[in-house]
Amino acid sequence: MNLPSELKKWVAFGAGVGIEVRGPSGVESLHIAAATVRPGTIRVLGEMTVENAGEHAGVWGTEYAAFLKQHGLGGVAATILLPRREVILRQLSLPGVAPKDLAQAVHFQIDGLHPFPEEQAVASWAQIPGTSTVLVAITRHAVHERYTTLFGEAGVQVGSFTCSGAAIYSARHLFGAAAGGEFLAIQETAAGVEVYGESATHPAFSATFPAGAERAVAMATSELRLESAEPRTLEEVLGLTPALPAAAAACSACSWLALDVNLLPEAQRVSNSRALWIPAAVLGTLVLLLSGALLGFPQFERSRYLKSLNEEISRVEPQATRADVLDRRIAGARADIQLLDSFRARTKSDMDVLSELTRILPPPTWVNLLDLNAAQVSIAGATAQAAGLLEVMDSSPFFEGSEFQSAPARADKEETFRIRAKREAGK
Repeated sequence: MNLPSELKKWVAFGAGVGIEVRGPSGVESLHIAAATVRPGTIRVLGEMTVENAGEHAGVWGTEYAAFLKQHGLGGVAATILLPRREVILRQLSLPGVAPKDLAQAVHFQIDGLHPFPEEQAVASWAQIPGTSTVLVAITRHAVHERYTTLFGEAGVQVGSFTCSGAAIYSARHLFGAAAGGEFLAIQETAAGVEVYGESATHPAFSATFPAGAERAVAMATSELRLESAEPRTLEEVLGLTPALPAAAAACSACSWLALDVNLLPEAQRVSNSRALWIPAAVLGTLVLLLSGALLGFPQFERSRYLKSLNEEISRVEPQATRADVLDRRIAGARADIQLLDSFRARTKSDMDVLSELTRILPPPTWVNLLDLNAAQVSIAGATAQAAGLLEVMDSSPFFEGSEFQSAPARADKEETFRIRAKREAGK
């Protein structure tokens, strides 16, 4: 479940069982821990060890059931940590891949992450929250079938087959962002040295080295790109004893907050009792309701303000409409006044043009046609010599660009003319 980091602490509530499988195949031992999870706290209730678990499954299965009953965990499904040597754990960095395309991108690369034939491989993966890194766990069908049979014969209800790297990361980040920054932790086992670390380049690094602890620390430090690292124990890192089965128990108690790296097919998984989820569900519901209220309050306040604003607009809208009508009427009256003023000024201007024509046209000149508008004047008539009329009109401050509309014609002792001239601006 992808919850905001600040909410994880308040929904972490439950009880679970973790089982760490140790030792070589055929003579495995089981280290079992029961734990409860409360907001901010993981508490180990008890632990038990089963030696040579492959034999007498019915006997130790009965002891396991009594252990669960003793701690009030009857019916709780366990989280199983498969032997680290049996699980290949890889990290894929997939920056820029959209969430809807993530599954396809991971499945496209899985075949290149293991040496097994495709039909013999079982894989599971989960994206590390807040990063573009995907943690991929791979094991063989034979391993899966062996432990499915073993725990089935013992009557152990199983909710998950996972690996130590995924369980350690989940337990550290069960309540949100973990403190401590970059680190390196080691645990020596019969098969070698198991290393777990977190850094900027590897959000969850887990590996086993057959070499000694010093060599393993040097190689892991280089892989994590740490300048230096003082190795710590898993108990110090997690604050839990025993570290691995307790981390698995925390994942069992709050599986919805853990990385979903589960190599057990969904059809074979057993869910924990729903009654154990009731407190977490109630608390989570209250937190979500409170978060929803806090998120919805600004929207409610905006809606209330918008409603009051619309009511005020409705109240003043009639007055605004009347003011708009008055503005349009005033604008129309102003336009009418300007039109009347222009006609009044036009009359005076036209009379000035007529007076100027009377003054400048030399006698004996007479006009039988006069066309006058705001831009130009056209006249037609007769005179003794028409050629000089253009110069006479252009010399007047009232006219410019005078021209004959047709060539002057001689008739008896007179020449007829037709002249068009532009009126100068403002005249």
